[in-house]
Amino acid sequence: MATVSSFKLLRNEKDVRTFAAGETIFSKGDPGDVMYAVIEGEVDIVAPPDRLLETVPSGGIFGEMALLEHCVRSASAVARTDCRLAAISTDRFNFLVQMTPNFALDVMRTMAERLRRQTATTT
Repeated sequence: MATVSSFKLLRNEKDVRTFAAGETIFSKGDPGDVMYAVIEGEVDIVAPPDRLLETVPSGGIFGEMALLEHCVRSASAVARTDCRLAAISTDRFNFLVQMTPNFALDVMRTMAERLRRQTATTT
């Protein structure tokens, strides 16, 4: 997955959470109240029962879909390695979109890349 330059601004977020390797960050069906930016480490996105959808590296984002749709999580996120994640609330996300329009474009590009990869693996 390609990382995007505007996500670098998320490295300075105030709400930074740490997770140990193997720790669940969120589970499918959980409320989607924040998205995450990977500051350090890697995170696996997993669909039940145990299908690895993607590994998100440092500099990447995940959890944005539930935030945008105001719905529950469609997959689980598990720390592949010890990691530090910036948690971005809905209000913070909306602020970033308004103040940094390229941020919104980069989120859309990330989502499009994921959709393209998923479509390629199912056809």
